[in-house]
Amino acid sequence: MIAMAPARTEPDLSFLLDHTSHVLRTRMAAALAEIGLTARMHCVLVHALEEERTQIQLAELGDMDKTTMVVTVDALEEAGLAERRPSSADRRARIVAVTEKGAEVARRSQEIVDGVHRAVLEALPEGEGEVLLRAMSRLVAGYLAIPAEAPQAARRARQRTK
Repeated sequence: MIAMAPARTEPDLSFLLDHTSHVLRTRMAAALAEIGLTARMHCVLVHALEEERTQIQLAELGDMDKTTMVVTVDALEEAGLAERRPSSADRRARIVAVTEKGAEVARRSQEIVDGVHRAVLEALPEGEGEVLLRAMSRLVAGYLAIPAEAPQAARRARQRTK
């Protein structure tokens, strides 16, 4: 006896969100690579420019673990885009300070990120981009604001090789 797959009764929202997120990340990575940045480097630069923040605060904003954050800040320091400094508010804490060169690169990288996002929204028929943004914003602020507790952490899908 051959088992039949259950009939799908709802659209595969997980696939749609995962796939579009993956492709958007690859396009973003390719675009930022043209100026020698990764998406994580961009994230750290932009958030560090907003206000004085520690590595831990920046890691939380960028959804990075400690090791990834250290490697990212090391790369920014090596490129002369940021440096670790004592905090002006708490001398025991160290913050990530963006250099003048880093601020210029952050402005350019933000233009690139905005361009990638704009291209995605412009690929939709007129008006649908705004609808998508409103719907996604509602989900992020509401029903999908906080991850559910799960007995085993959900893993990201393995990337397909061509």
